[in-house]
Amino acid sequence: MSNSTETFSESWHRVASRRLALHPSIRVRRQTYRGERFFVLENPFANQFFRLRPAAYEFVARLRRDRTVDEVWRECLELFPDDAPGQGAILQLLGQLYAANLLQYQDAADTSALAGRYEQRRQREFRAQLSNIMFFRLPLFDPDRLLVRLLPLVGRLFSASGVLIWLGVVALALKELAENWDAARDSYQGVLAPGNLPLLYAGMVILKTLHEFGHAFACRRFGGEVHTMGVMFMIFTPVPYVDVTSSWSFRSRWQRILVGAAGMIVELFIAALAAVVWVRTSPGTLHSLAYNMMFVAGVTTLVFNLNPLLRFDGYYILTDLLGLPNLGQRANQHLRHVAERHLLGVRESVAIARTPQETGWLTVYGLTSGIYRVFVSTGVLLAVADQYLLLGLVMLFTCALAWVLVPATKFLIYLAASPRLSRVRPRATGVTLLVVCLLIAPLGIIPFPYHFRAPGIVQALERSAVINKTAGQIARLEVEPGSTVVRGQPLLMLTNRELELDLATSRASLVEMDSRLRQALSDANANLKPLYARAAAITNRLRRLEADQAALSVRAANDGTWVAPDARDFVGRWLPRGTPVGMVVNPAGYEFVAPVVQGDADRLFQKPADGEALTGDLRAEIRVFGQVGEVLVARSWHVVPAERDTLPSAALGWMGGGELATSRSDPNGQRAAEPFFEIRVDLAPTERVGLFHGRSGKIRFDLPPKPLLEQWALSLWQLLQRRYQL
Repeated sequence: MSNSTETFSESWHRVASRRLALHPSIRVRRQTYRGERFFVLENPFANQFFRLRPAAYEFVARLRRDRTVDEVWRECLELFPDDAPGQGAILQLLGQLYAANLLQYQDAADTSALAGRYEQRRQREFRAQLSNIMFFRLPLFDPDRLLVRLLPLVGRLFSASGVLIWLGVVALALKELAENWDAARDSYQGVLAPGNLPLLYAGMVILKTLHEFGHAFACRRFGGEVHTMGVMFMIFTPVPYVDVTSSWSFRSRWQRILVGAAGMIVELFIAALAAVVWVRTSPGTLHSLAYNMMFVAGVTTLVFNLNPLLRFDGYYILTDLLGLPNLGQRANQHLRHVAERHLLGVRESVAIARTPQETGWLTVYGLTSGIYRVFVSTGVLLAVADQYLLLGLVMLFTCALAWVLVPATKFLIYLAASPRLSRVRPRATGVTLLVVCLLIAPLGIIPFPYHFRAPGIVQALERSAVINKTAGQIARLEVEPGSTVVRGQPLLMLTNRELELDLATSRASLVEMDSRLRQALSDANANLKPLYARAAAITNRLRRLEADQAALSVRAANDGTWVAPDARDFVGRWLPRGTPVGMVVNPAGYEFVAPVVQGDADRLFQKPADGEALTGDLRAEIRVFGQVGEVLVARSWHVVPAERDTLPSAALGWMGGGELATSRSDPNGQRAAEPFFEIRVDLAPTERVGLFHGRSGKIRFDLPPKPLLEQWALSLWQLLQRRYQL
């Protein structure tokens, strides 16, 4: 009800002579929020609830069929002169009760009016469902009788022994997961594999069904009724849902909080059981299903259920903890009041918040929830469009219609014809135009700094990988890692007993063949050609073996620092041919290598209006991780004019902790998911920043300034091109 303090209203004559009363089926319960008493009117047939302050309830409770509205109001003025609601507040209150079908009339036409209002309410609910198409609900059946039958059995879990069992199972699951954390982390890689999707969805359905029954049983345990259970198409994925609206009428807020948290409590309990099953079973269907249920419980609980910025469990728990029912709706009303009162100058606008603390909560929640919904909706649209482009476009059109065009149209109608602005319409129009201009100027006219960043890695200009050219066992290190070496200097020594035996055998064979040739030369009829061929083959084999023997001494290919952190651990190990052991890095010069996707690389080749190329004039700024306060100087840079798909380092890809998407088919995590251009920057020497080969960082290119709207449009178009090849 409005907090208006106006005692009289010009429209009072419309209801003054009416004889009204609450419908006899209405139930009334008391509640306390933030130390203030409220009364909740419950319509059990429609499962609707209406919350009133004490002053408003004193008026509503006195309504009878034998008294007029004016008589009741005057009585309230006499009894409660300081708290009685004004005529304007009474008009608004009666309108809300009328729309909710909570009033009885003396007219015989009330039945048809009642049916008409019911049909209007259904149409409003249907339109609300369409506007929230990504979370469309389809009610299926009434579970109340089933809950009543099972409650004597399930209700035992709502006890001290049930809490102890829950804590024991969850503690056991945490212990099992801690002991098998590496296996659990590695199994995550296959969650979204096509073959696992049926089990993932099956696990989600089982878990969410039990989740919703947790809400239902908790509500029934404390005296509430549950009459609706069905399917919610969450981002077009069917999942179960239950309506426990009757818990709103509970007097104890802790009972309401428990009903809101019951689903997550049940879900975590089932996930804990699934974790124990997963640890104690071998690979198979049951093993995979248990892991999927454990994974779904963790993701959905943190991202959706526990998040108060979405209208799920966390939202209702927060409203009861703060004592602010209808937090989302009241936050929007509060922001509207702030705009009307302080921007448009509507002095009649009444504050929703009653205390400074409540004002802060409503302001923060209204802003953060709105921004968060925009980001979530954008992410959902992109995720749907990745799989079904046409469906994503339909959703985009629907969201633009429901969230942009319809609100904008309503605001224009409000600005042009709302009675609330009758006295301040010129100011409201002027403020609106000023706000629009203040938005258009920076977005579409004023140039703003324009830049983009790309991850990269520092590489030495002269470097070489130390790789053994022949197989062998490491006998010793000739040089300690970290030492400065020169080209050709031995780094480590290998031994190969089999190679030594092959050398001895080949040398003996060569001696034997030399003896046969000498003997054949004394025979005039001997055929020497096969003997010469055999001798040549043995000689070639001996040369290869001697080259392999020389390669047992692994040497530096260039001057620099011998880098091999794990070389000491390799002593005594057998190394197959071609095993990387370390690197020799020359610290005399470094370059920064950054892979840049095609959309960003196009900006480097843009030309200004006069036709001069920009590439050489762009300013590049490089910072390495760990010393972001220091800027590396780029002496020169160039773009390698060819698309590549292999990253300069695995550290830049997802598997190495980087931000670039990599191909799932590459086990090394170095093949990029999309082609890129490679930018090479020659770094000037610096004493402030320690440069090391393999150190990662970011490069920022400052482009010519552009208005924000142009920058956003370009980024959006590049995103669509990259993701959907438009």
